[in-house]
Amino acid sequence: MNNNLKYKRVLLKLSGESLMGQYGHGIDPGMLDFFATEIKKIHDLGVEVGIVIGGGNIYRGLNANDQGIERVTGDFMGMLATMINSLALQNACENAGMFTRLMSAIKMEEIAEPYIRRRAMRHLEKGRIVIFGAGTGHPYFSTDTAASLRAVEIEADAIVKGTRVEGVYDSDPEKNPEASFFDKISYFDVLQKNLRVMDLTAISLCKENSLPIIVFNMNKEDNLLKLVKGESVGTTVDNFSISEN
Repeated sequence: MNNNLKYKRVLLKLSGESLMGQYGHGIDPGMLDFFATEIKKIHDLGVEVGIVIGGGNIYRGLNANDQGIERVTGDFMGMLATMINSLALQNACENAGMFTRLMSAIKMEEIAEPYIRRRAMRHLEKGRIVIFGAGTGHPYFSTDTAASLRAVEIEADAIVKGTRVEGVYDSDPEKNPEASFFDKISYFDVLQKNLRVMDLTAISLCKENSLPIIVFNMNKEDNLLKLVKGESVGTTVDNFSISEN
């Protein structure tokens, strides 16, 4: 293990939409390869990596009611979408030369191991990339909450949430060019200002367990590498930061 690392075990949260790349839906193979390359850079330093990826590029459970599908059924459809993305990312990581394990919160033994905390910890200790699919296995919980839960369970040093913007702003920077960037912000301020970092349940779980969240631009080469080394990348959300406007 590289002693110069600030974060030695991380839970990387990616949105399903991030896999679309230049496409309007589905999976862009170029994005898969890019993410796998960035993950390998920190893996080669000895960082233990868990990953949770959403399914929004394929199906979002929150859209179920609009389509005449009941919420519970829609959420399970969303969980299956996360498994498709997880399989794709697993394949990309293995093509990049990493050993992986895909673990599912819903039993599907033909393609993934069932999620067992102790087994996940052992895989990480052995240097395997562990991808956690199917959310929490329960409806009404987002993949943000699944990421927070898994990060706490595997005793990660931080959740690193990859986005396509530089970090946390007081409004959407893609819509408001005057949006103010936060270098650091507390969980309380995230909740009070209703900033869309992660959902309420996910933020509360991180707050209760003093688990820092680093929100950063995953689409910039070497950002993930700089982050685990402790360089100033993105926005840090924790119990001790003072927000800055």
